[in-house]
Amino acid sequence: MAGAKRVAARSGAWICFADECGQTLRAHKATTWAPRGVTPVVKVTAAGNVRVSVAGLVCYRPGRRSRLIYRAMVHGKRKGTPKGFREADFVRLLDAAHQRLQAPIVLVWDNLSAHRSARMRAMIASRPWLRVYQLPAYAPELNPVEKVWSAMKRSLANLPARTAGQLHTAVKNRLKRMQYRPGLIDGYLAATGLSPPTPARP
Repeated sequence: MAGAKRVAARSGAWICFADECGQTLRAHKATTWAPRGVTPVVKVTAAGNVRVSVAGLVCYRPGRRSRLIYRAMVHGKRKGTPKGFREADFVRLLDAAHQRLQAPIVLVWDNLSAHRSARMRAMIASRPWLRVYQLPAYAPELNPVEKVWSAMKRSLANLPARTAGQLHTAVKNRLKRMQYRPGLIDGYLAATGLSPPTPARP
C-alpha cells in the first residue's frame, strides 16, 4: 500500500481499489417489521442461474472528491457463458475510469486468477497510464470496495426481485445512490488509512 501511495503522489495518479461481487434472485434475509403474530413472507422466484455481476472501483486522490465507478452485467442460464467479469470486461472498466478521471491510475486489487492471467498482464502492459499493485492474501479489510458491496447487499435484503431485469435495476440504483454520497465513500476509504483531506473539490 505504501508503494502505491508513493507512486500515485509522484505521478498525480488516482489510487483505485477494485473488486467484484455477484447477486442472484435469492434474496438475502434481514430483520423486518410486521404486525404481532403475523410472520412476514417475501415471495421470490430464486430460479435458474440468473446472476448480476458487478465490478467496482473506489477511487482516491488527495484534494479531490472520492469516486465510485462500476459496471454491472447480467449472466443468464446458458451453459458455457461466463458467470463473472473476464479480463476484457475489467479492462473496459479501467479504460472508462481513465477517461473519466483524466489522470494516471494506480490500481490496487486482489489475487483473483483473472487479474494475474497472461492476457490481463499484456493488457495492463499496453496501458502506460496504469500501474498495478496486489493486495495481501485474505485481506478484505484493506479494500474499501468490500464495504460498498456489504452496504449494497444490506440494502437489497428481502427484495422480491422476480426477473434479472428487476435485479439489475435494483443493483444499479443502490450503487448510483452511493455515487452521490462521497462522504460515504470517504468513510470506507478511512479504514484503509486513506482519509481524503477536506475540503475536497469536484
